[in-house]
Amino acid sequence: MRDEIVASMSRSERLAEMRSARLYFQRPEEPGFLVSETEEGPVVPVFTSCEGLGLFAGPCAWASTTVADLVELLPEGVRALVDPLGPRAFLLDAHTLENTETRGEHDGGA
Repeated sequence: MRDEIVASMSRSERLAEMRSARLYFQRPEEPGFLVSETEEGPVVPVFTSCEGLGLFAGPCAWASTTVADLVELLPEGVRALVDPLGPRAFLLDAHTLENTETRGEHDGGA
């Protein structure tokens, strides 16, 4: 049921809801992130569940953090690709979260 509710939200609603949510990602041997080079620039695949990470990477070492912390920790110019295997995958970076906060303030927090 939670997945259906999240799927019905707008992109900005999902981002606002996710600020404190945990995201899961494959942990490399050295501290940092496993960055994938794409045509649209470097991304780190992250997932809203351990199960999603497992489907993507198989059995692996993993870590998790909040969305807010993740965007602060990402290297300059690297974005997070949230749920890349899902029907509503989207890119996330500090700029995206800032825009969500600004829209919420102009909309009375809604």
